[in-house]
Amino acid sequence: MPGDSLQINSKAAVQNTYDAIVVGSGISGGWAAKELTEKGLKVLMLERGRNVEHIKDYKSANSNPWDLPHRGTATHKQKTDNPVISRDWAGGTVAYEQLMDYWTNEKDCPYVEKKPFTWWRSYQVGGRSLLWGRQSYRWSDFDFEANAKDGYGVDWPIRYRDLAPWYDHVEKFAGISGSKEGLPQLPDGQFLPPMDLNCVEKDVASRIKAYYKDQRHLFIGRVANLTAPVEGRTQCQFRNRCWEGCPFGGYFSTQSSTLPAAKKTGNLTVRPWSIVTKLIYDKDAKRAKGVEVLDAETNKTYEYHAKIIFVCASALNSSWILMNSATDIWPGGLGSSSNELGHNLMDHHYMLGAKGLVEGYEDKYYYGRRANGFYIPRFANLFGDKRDFLRGYGYQGSASRDNWSREVAELGVGAELKAALTEPGAWHIGATGFGEVLPYHDNKISLDTSVKDKWGLPVLAMDAELKENEFKMRKDIVKELVAMFEAAGVKDISTWDSDGYAIGQGIHEMGTARMGRDRKTSVLNAHNQVWDAPNVFVTDGACMASSACQNPSLTYMALTARAADFAVGELKKQNL
Repeated sequence: MPGDSLQINSKAAVQNTYDAIVVGSGISGGWAAKELTEKGLKVLMLERGRNVEHIKDYKSANSNPWDLPHRGTATHKQKTDNPVISRDWAGGTVAYEQLMDYWTNEKDCPYVEKKPFTWWRSYQVGGRSLLWGRQSYRWSDFDFEANAKDGYGVDWPIRYRDLAPWYDHVEKFAGISGSKEGLPQLPDGQFLPPMDLNCVEKDVASRIKAYYKDQRHLFIGRVANLTAPVEGRTQCQFRNRCWEGCPFGGYFSTQSSTLPAAKKTGNLTVRPWSIVTKLIYDKDAKRAKGVEVLDAETNKTYEYHAKIIFVCASALNSSWILMNSATDIWPGGLGSSSNELGHNLMDHHYMLGAKGLVEGYEDKYYYGRRANGFYIPRFANLFGDKRDFLRGYGYQGSASRDNWSREVAELGVGAELKAALTEPGAWHIGATGFGEVLPYHDNKISLDTSVKDKWGLPVLAMDAELKENEFKMRKDIVKELVAMFEAAGVKDISTWDSDGYAIGQGIHEMGTARMGRDRKTSVLNAHNQVWDAPNVFVTDGACMASSACQNPSLTYMALTARAADFAVGELKKQNL
């Protein structure tokens, strides 16, 4: 029976009617399942990919690099089979041998690039919650009011006060470690004790603070890694192997956190290998009555029905589902009445920054492999500061000592080289910028029916790019980081800026089904309901009306919990 187990037989429809259906099992889907089941609803969670069980399926998490056939380096075949995930910085940074199966099979699931677009996808129970960078920052009213003030995009239908209690709610459960800084542009939260900056980072932080007269700040990142036990999970072990899955539950993921909570209620059924192809619209009731599901293993089609549906398939896949739900009433897809479905695609632009040498700490080192770095919050276009572009940016970085893999120019071979490499090298510090992309209507996705995936379904075509505002911002990001490092005494500073940056490489895709105040200019209302079908809620990155410059996942969590609370309240009032 539903709720008695986490998985039903994917070869047959055991039951097809539930109180709620959640499409997707990543960060947003996991939160939707937790909140709805804890409020007493019988919930079906549909995941298009494989099942991944906590601990048992983290195949390499307790292995050493030398235990792996290729010592953790992705093979030529793996990179050839997955050209997208192997592009640019990813090819040498996260294209690990042991991680390639966590990413989507690109041959089975192609897409069309009208303009260059790097799309990171993870089709499995837990989605990208197993793979995310875990940086967790609140947005402020500088972000929620930005569209209304400068005229780009539509006004957010909510403000910080609407989301603040839900930030509290999700932070306490997820476990966010961080320091309270009292900055209006980056509100403090319900934090576990912060991780420590190392000695060089502390020195650079104090010098930046003094030089800029307390107008710029460098502090430890706010991260979903535990520094104290939470909800039966133990704290981070400073292994910095989060992307392989954490056997300790030391960071927030669906598997370690929201899924066990939902399972505990007895109200959850999870069905993997279930591709939701469309929402089934009842034109008389003006509601969606369920979803159509294609079994990814058998190619059989099923229908599941529910009173409410949460679409949390990740930003672009959620919009794909809406667009593929076209009817004679909504030929452009469910939610297309405003002509905004698929438009206003955003990401954070980055792959640029600076690094340099820090002298004077040769007798100092640090402890462990901290799964975190420092953060420098936005200062551009705030508090009287004016630039020749709109919005702003932040930085993420770290300081460390060179390890054995560095080159020693004076020692080419032999015992002297080996002896030198047993000692730590010089201290370096570096950071990369994360800049806001404006919500441009012509940055968009669409269905391409001429190209089909493994299951014969139309794929997405990507048509988005950075524009003049972002290019101006990129120059400023590098210039200001160099200035801060110089003020802090950093030497031999070098910079980088990838000319080939493509939207998607920030892995923070947002928009395409935005929230708004007017059904004529937005897809969703203030409670994440689709204007055209109010029992359908979209709470992942698709709903975002702007992108700010902070990592967005914490905001998805808060929006999802808020929408779930509203949905259950409306069900009780018989409004849905």
